[in-house]
Amino acid sequence: MTAPLIDPFARAITYLRVSVTDRCDFRCVYCMSENMTFLPKKELLTLEELDRMCSTFVRMGVEKLRITGGEPLVRRDIMTFFQSMTRHLESGALKELTLTTNGSQLEKYAQALYDCGVRRVNVSLDTLDDEKFAKVTRWGRLPQVLRGIDAAQKAGLHVKINAVALKGFNEPELFTITEWCASRGIDLTWIEVMPMGDLGNEDRLDQYWSLKDVRKAYEQNYQVTDLTERTGGPARYARLEESGQKIGFITPLSHNFCESCNRVRLTCTGELYMCLGQEDMADLRGPLRDHPDTEQPLEEAIRKAIGLKPKGHDFDYSRQSVDGQMTRHMSHTGG
Repeated sequence: MTAPLIDPFARAITYLRVSVTDRCDFRCVYCMSENMTFLPKKELLTLEELDRMCSTFVRMGVEKLRITGGEPLVRRDIMTFFQSMTRHLESGALKELTLTTNGSQLEKYAQALYDCGVRRVNVSLDTLDDEKFAKVTRWGRLPQVLRGIDAAQKAGLHVKINAVALKGFNEPELFTITEWCASRGIDLTWIEVMPMGDLGNEDRLDQYWSLKDVRKAYEQNYQVTDLTERTGGPARYARLEESGQKIGFITPLSHNFCESCNRVRLTCTGELYMCLGQEDMADLRGPLRDHPDTEQPLEEAIRKAIGLKPKGHDFDYSRQSVDGQMTRHMSHTGG
């Protein structure tokens, strides 16, 4: 049980993304429907169970832990979980503890996160226009998020903006967002919209804006230099020489990044998804709850699940239909 987690394609699994809640104070159109039915509390892993689960993964070789949701900071008493994970940072077993957030609660929690050993946060922000922000998030308030980013930087957190590329929506803001990030010393990563969830009238084909086109737009205005740097996730990076800033590209559709995949995703109910773009999952809540006094059944279940990790996902927009569409919402799996 001390052997590292290696999948069938010789990829070491060192990165766990953990959804701590399916709830959120926004209703972003590419992530949730407006009227969501959330999970009963008893189905969610308790904070103590999340600690056991994550600690087991750390013991088995996971070095990077990213906390997601929903919006992770709306979970009641979530800071006690961050505080408990600090011991793995202090021991050196965990190299990084971080989170992805919509920024709404950062004004309240930024300093506490830093005190727990968090040094980087990813903030999802698709537009700097108040009206557009209200439209894409349905319930969100842009000034609240901007205050949260201010608080994060003041606390010493390195902020990266994640923007979902939405054709016809934030397309005209490409350079506005880029220049705003540059002015604040913030890195920016663009993400292709993924075909996940039945979101009513939202048409994925109309929303899809290939990052190949984003890259071409940058090249018309900047000298763009590819970087070899990786941060443990799926992004590929380039530097805009005029501003010196780093731009990331996450391209699950236009450029499959599966060959270097080192991560798995744990839902707030204890389901382990070995691939974001596949429906296969393993139940870890069962062995966790059925064996409160030993971790061996959980470790065996984790190892078995990693043995089923597929070579890659199959999202495809090349035809006039969305192939590889996932029926679950992004908020269920974790951002």
